[in-house]
Order: sequence, then structure tokens, then C-alpha cells
Amino acid sequence: MDFDVETWVKLAAYTGGGIAMGFGAIGAAIGEGYTAAQANLALSTNVKNSGSIVKNMLVGQAVAESASIFALVVAILLLFIDVPVPSLLKAASLLAAGISMGFGAIGAGIGSGIPGGDACLGIARKPEMAGRFTTTMLIGSAVCQTPAIFAMVVALILMFMNFGQGSLHLNWAAHLGAGICMGFGAIGSGIGSGFPGGKACLGMAEQPEASPRLMTTMLIGSAVCQTPAIFAMVVALILMFMKFGNAPLHPTWAALFGAGISTGLAAIGSGVGGGMAAGASCEGIARNPETVGKVTTIMLVGQAVSQTPAIFGLLVSFILIFKTFPESYTLSAAMALLGAGICMGFGGIGPGIGTGMTAESAVRWVARNVEHAGDLMRTMLVGQAVSQSTAIYAMVISLVLIFVV
Repeated sequence: MDFDVETWVKLAAYTGGGIAMGFGAIGAAIGEGYTAAQANLALSTNVKNSGSIVKNMLVGQAVAESASIFALVVAILLLFIDVPVPSLLKAASLLAAGISMGFGAIGAGIGSGIPGGDACLGIARKPEMAGRFTTTMLIGSAVCQTPAIFAMVVALILMFMNFGQGSLHLNWAAHLGAGICMGFGAIGSGIGSGFPGGKACLGMAEQPEASPRLMTTMLIGSAVCQTPAIFAMVVALILMFMKFGNAPLHPTWAALFGAGISTGLAAIGSGVGGGMAAGASCEGIARNPETVGKVTTIMLVGQAVSQTPAIFGLLVSFILIFKTFPESYTLSAAMALLGAGICMGFGGIGPGIGTGMTAESAVRWVARNVEHAGDLMRTMLVGQAVSQSTAIYAMVISLVLIFVV
């Protein structure tokens, strides 16, 4: 069956809209479910304050819903968008927009539900601080929405920028790579940012006088968690706006796909891992507020190491984007470049989470044994170094695929 260009544009828009809303509904529902589950637990321990708990639950669920609302807006725009000059490039851009928003909403929805649920537990333990818990929850959940906002911005650029007038050449692959990069790249940061928000709420219930320190630590930890999503957005913007000139179509199209996959997937582990360390820091400060300096230092060091896989993914993406590859119509050349992105992308997920687990444990225990902070820091760094080895292996294979095969 032969399709004209206008039909291809409609097919891409409808498919992108389905992806945007279908995947965009996943995270918010999980986050809202977690909030409700924690609210039930809170009610079981303090039914007298059911009004405050239920109100907080509904507010928390409303914030978690934001990510799916972003997805709904993008999906509706894709379904009814008017394309004055249909082109195959515009079709690729619309499909990429759906991918960016659909996957980009998953992490934000899940992450936003964590502070909402833990704030309900805080209200059950300290009903007189209900207002403070709600405020902390709103701030923590709002930060979790940042990656979804990045994904929506990329989606809107793909939909409404006048790419349809550009050359199809390599831009179709670049735009799809951009959507993949931002969509997957937002997942880890969205989830990770929820951990410090939740632990800050629980910590305030345990140590009300430490609330300012907990709020500061939460914001610092959450900010670092956004780093992988920012990497993904940078790569997405480069892919969308870079001029590829006379670069050969084969195998450069595979390099651009691989670039989006490399940073997008590698960002998942680093975002989650950084959030684990940040959550443990809030927990540790609540246990022993006087250790805030040591705890914050180890948290930042642990988070920095956890970002390494995302940096490796970014490095491989840059090489794939900026290196000029000789023209080759063989499938093996294209698959080598695509395989490089897949290798580094998936290869970065586990090390990011693993190093985050190591940092989480060190940060949590330094608050209980501050006199052994040096030993804990040393053990954390050695453990993280070993955990990073698999990411290094993935990077080595990716570089071999790019430069040797």
C-alpha cells in the first residue's frame, strides 16, 4: 500500500500521540498509588487526623498527576496538529515528540508520589506540623516534575519548529534520536528526585528542629539528581539544531540514533543512584542533625561518582554526533555505531544504581558513626570504583565499535 506524505505525517502524529499518553500514564498512576498506600498506613496509626492526611494525599496525588497532564496535552496537540507543509521530516519530528513526552513523564510521576506518601506518614506522627509537611512535599514533588518539563519542551520544539522545510537527509534520524534521548533521560532523574523529598518529610517528623537543614539538603540533593536529565536535554538540543551538512547518510543515521540511546539510557541509573544518596542524607541528618556537614559532603561525593555512567554516555554521544564517518552502505558499519550507543546506554544503568546504593549506605551510617567518617568515605569510594568497572567495560566496547570495527 502506497502512502502519500500527508498520510505519513498523520500516521506519525497519531502514533506519537498514543505513545505520549500511553506511556505518560504509567508513572503518575504508580506515584498516586504510592501516595494513597502511605496515606492508608498513616490512617492506621492516627485515624484522628484523617482529614489532614486525606487532604495531603489528594494534594500529593494532584502534583503527581501533573506529568500525565503534560502527556495529555502533548497527545491532544499531536492528534489535532495542523501541518501546513507536510513532509517526511515533520513525520519523524512528530513521532519523536510523542516518544520524548511519553517516556519523559514516567519518572516524574513516580518520583512525585514519594514525597506525597511520606508526607502523609509525617502528618500521622506530628499532626501539628501538617502545614510544614505539605509545603515540603510540594517543593519536593515540584522538583520531580523538572525532567518531565524538559521532555515537554523538547516535544513542543519538535512539534512546532519549522523543521518541515529542512532537508530530510540526516535530520529524521537526529530528531528521533533527540526524542529517545530526552524521553529515557528523564526517567532516572524524576524517580531519584523523589527520594530526598520523601526522606525530608519523614526526617522532619523525627527531628522538627532540623527542618531547615533537611530542606536545604533535600534541595541540594534533588538538584544534583537533575544532572543526567540535563545531559539528555543537551544532547537532544544538539541533535535537533545541528547542521549535518554533507555527512553521508550511511552510516551516520545509525550514529545519531546511537547518540540518543547512549545518553538517554545511561542517564537512568545515574538519576536513580544520585537520588538514593540524597535520600539517605536526609535520613542521616534527621537521626543526628549535628553531622550535617559530614553527611552532606559524603552525599555530594557519592552523588558525583554516581553521575559517572551518565558522563560516559554523554561522551559516547558526543563522539557519535561530531565524528565524521566515511560513507559505507554495509549494514555492519551502521550496526557497529548503533551498537555502540546501545552498549553504553544499557551498560550505564546498573553502575549508576550500584554506586548509588554504595553511597546511600555510607551516607546513612556516617550519621550514626561520625567518628568513622573517613573510613566510610574510603570504603564508599573503593566500592563505587569497583561498581563503575562495568560501565568502563561498556565504554571500552563502545569505543572499539566506533573506532576499530
